[in-house]
Amino acid sequence: MTFEPNILSFCCNWCSYAGADLAGVSRFQYPPNIRIIRVMCSGRIEPAFILEALKNGADGVLVTGCHIGDCHYIEGNKNAEIRINNTKKALEKLGLDKRLRLEWVSASEGARFAEVVRDFTEEIKKLGQNPVKEVKINE
Repeated sequence: MTFEPNILSFCCNWCSYAGADLAGVSRFQYPPNIRIIRVMCSGRIEPAFILEALKNGADGVLVTGCHIGDCHYIEGNKNAEIRINNTKKALEKLGLDKRLRLEWVSASEGARFAEVVRDFTEEIKKLGQNPVKEVKINE
């Protein structure tokens, strides 16, 4: 049986969620491994959300937001970049840094959204199953 990763994506409401919607409406093909959570701004993603996702079974976490300079909340995406980079540094100590990715996707970039999902899914497949996800007893 081939490993199929579970990927959680946090998408900002204004750009990347619209880009994901455009990818679907345009029928751009990308793996069905992704589950999207729409947030108002990528800058609102707390490191605890990412750690909780990895603990609870996500093999990878993708955070997408507006391009730098296009954030509806002025500097939310710049804050996201700082937070995600700091979170990656912390995850590096656990060997999990490659399981987190930050990408900028605008509302008009449906094809880019699909490409990012395809690329990240392949990267996670190469890494294999998340080694730290919580083991459930009596499953």
